[in-house]
Amino acid sequence: MNTEPTESGQTENGRRAYDPDAEHAFPDEKLNEVLEFIANDDEIQAYLDAQNVNAVTRKGYNDHGRKHIEIVRNRALLLYDLLKRGGVEFNGAADEGLDESDESVIIAFAATLHDIGHIVHRDDHSYYSIPLAADLLDRVLPNFYDVENTVRMKGEILHAILCHHTSEDPLTTEAGVIRVSDALDMEHGRSRMPYEKGSRGINTVSSQAIKKVSLRQGDTVPVLVEIEMLNAAGVYQVDNLLKAKLHGSGLEDDIRIVALNVREGSDHIVERVEL
Repeated sequence: MNTEPTESGQTENGRRAYDPDAEHAFPDEKLNEVLEFIANDDEIQAYLDAQNVNAVTRKGYNDHGRKHIEIVRNRALLLYDLLKRGGVEFNGAADEGLDESDESVIIAFAATLHDIGHIVHRDDHSYYSIPLAADLLDRVLPNFYDVENTVRMKGEILHAILCHHTSEDPLTTEAGVIRVSDALDMEHGRSRMPYEKGSRGINTVSSQAIKKVSLRQGDTVPVLVEIEMLNAAGVYQVDNLLKAKLHGSGLEDDIRIVALNVREGSDHIVERVEL
């Protein structure tokens, strides 16, 4: 495996999308098979559409549907790759006696299914996600695993789903990746629907202030997250949401977060925030 950063899936300011054809710091063949399965599974895709009704249509929150899931999964796999390049050890699959190739599969499934509990209710949705995801995994995982490893994979995926909110602390590195990556979907496009409907809550306004989020290898830590803000409202996303997700994730020492106000000629109340 190539351990040098790849240009594929990158922009000038860092990587933003997982590229299945690129070289990665982990075995990716099984992951790429799983991603293709997910993309073509009608039931999974139906959940991703339906889970936005309570979140956006009824509650006026930011997107929690198909686009959110795509972004979180991309960020999670990029974050995982960078952490692997930086020598960070992952314990979820390893503790279960599973293979290294199963680490990224745990992350991909957890990122895909973490918000399906929204079809029941926005409030406490991470708990509703567990039985719904369990039913899906009972059908899907046997396509890739025998009975014993299906059970072990199911447990690790559900653990990561449960811990994506701050009320439960992750016990695995894989779960920590999901928790942080969920908060990395903060760019202005996420709040487009509630903003166009007139919502001016802090989540919507602060998301509108975030221009771009990019991930790259750090100089002193494995991962540097760069956030470009258009105004000071973006500080809420960085300090109140992302900081809360990073705290207790187990990755606090491995990720450096820098947010910059990039709008020229504006009143720069905040020039730079660093976590």
